[in-house]
This record gives sequence, structure tokens and C-alpha cells, in this order.
Amino acid sequence: MSKIVVIGSSSIDLVVSAERRPKAGETIIGESFKTVPGGKGANQAVAASRLGAQVYMVGCVGDDNFGKVILDNFKENEVIIDCVEPVTGVESGTAHITLAEGDNSIIVVKGANNYVTPEYVNQARNIIESAEIVLIQQEIPEETVEFVADMCKELDVPLLLNPAPARVISQSVIEKVAYLTPNEHEASILFKGLKIGDVLKKYPNKLFITEGIRGVRYHNGEKVVLIPTFEVETVDTTGAGDTFNAAFAVALAEGQSIEESVLFANRAASLSVTKFGAQGGMPSRAEVEGCLKK
Repeated sequence: MSKIVVIGSSSIDLVVSAERRPKAGETIIGESFKTVPGGKGANQAVAASRLGAQVYMVGCVGDDNFGKVILDNFKENEVIIDCVEPVTGVESGTAHITLAEGDNSIIVVKGANNYVTPEYVNQARNIIESAEIVLIQQEIPEETVEFVADMCKELDVPLLLNPAPARVISQSVIEKVAYLTPNEHEASILFKGLKIGDVLKKYPNKLFITEGIRGVRYHNGEKVVLIPTFEVETVDTTGAGDTFNAAFAVALAEGQSIEESVLFANRAASLSVTKFGAQGGMPSRAEVEGCLKK
């Protein structure tokens, strides 16, 4: 069993479904409202655990009812939460999600996730040092991402950075991470003004651009490769990227090749969109492997 450490956000998703998005100043009638566990860090931890990894989560929740729900959800999904602490007097993070027109729009309120500081993460150094791979995202303070990049480089532990939500990151961080997985929008911000083909060539087997229904594009050292995704009936795309990152990390930690790892991750991500909620459709290992055999 591979050991994976996820450093990042834990939140509650407040999800509204509607036929379309309202225009500015407009009120429309929605179809449904649901409250489910989410947060990019938590999503990736849960997905990796369901895919068979031993997962340690490093993060913070509030001391509110949402925090209790988040912790209970980790336990149900066998994510180890020795490094997840409630922050007194602070609300848990929330994500306000609108599902409409076949896609999602999300506003994130960090809450307790702002307390995932370098000092806090440093307390988990021994756990991080023994991991096969570490995952991190950007719903936590920017300085924490930089600190973890330095730590993982020092400890010689591969770091997978999912640079979402999108923001500019330093060249130093890009150089230190082992794997970088932006979507097209995030890549346009990270590498503004540059041709994607040139950037992919500069970072072979490091930069993986997720392109939704088209698949994942990267440079294998010889040429740019597009690994296509799988056609499914889409219910909710929330969490598809998190499932991809978790599955990619699990496969890499197990020693699968880059191409095999991307294929495994694409299959897992495609299954994740067939049910409601960021975590609702995240598949088990048996489900992914069964579909890959077809």
C-alpha cells in the first residue's frame, strides 16, 4: 500500500443546481440545494484513499458543526487525520457551487484553511518525509505552498502541485515540484504569453495540462502527447480534477509509468462525474480497474 500525504483545504460544499446561471442583478428559481463535504485537499485525500492508498491529511477545520462533519467524513473514508486540527473560534472553509449549463462555478471561502501555515505543516515533517508522494493545492496560504516545495525538495519526496485556484506561482516553486497539473485556464495564468507547446517541451513529464473532455496533454521527452479521456454521461463535474490528481498520485506512487498513470487517472476522473457531489462519484480501485479492462 502506497503512503500519500495530502496538504490542503477541507471544506463543506454548498451546492445549488439550476437550469442556467443568473445574470447580474437577476433572481432565478433553482432546482435543488445540497450540503456535502469538499475542499480540494479533502477531495484528493478521499479519492486517493478509495483508490487503495494509505492517506494522511494535513489541514485545519473550524470548531463549528461543519468541522465535525468534515472529520467524520474523513474517518468514514479511512483517511488518517492525526494532522487535522480544529481551530478555536474560526469557521470551517466553504465552497459555494452553482451547477448549471453542464458545468460548475465556484466561490471558495477559506475559513480555517487559512491556518494551514508553514509552522503548522512543519509539525508533520516526519510523516511527509516517509511519504511516497505529497499532494498540495492552492486553497491554503501561498507561503505554505512555497514552504512545502522547499521541504519536499530537501527531503527528496516528490511533490505534486495542483495549482488551483489559479494564481501566479514563482519559477522557483515550478522548478522544485515533481509534477504540475493545471487545467487550461490555470496554465494560461501560469505561463501567460507563452505557447503551450513550448512550455510543455520545457517541462517534459512534469507539466500535465488537463483539458476536460479532451483529456490530458503533456510532453513525454520526445513529443507532445494527448491521453484522451473516456466518454460518460455527466451528472456533476465538481471534483473531477481532484479525482484525477489523486489517482495520478496513487499510480505514480505505485511505480506505474507516466502514460499508465495518466490513463488510470483519466478513467477515475471520468467515473467521478457520473454522480452528484465532489466526492459522491469518486470511484473505488475495483471500479477503475474493472472499467480499464473493458
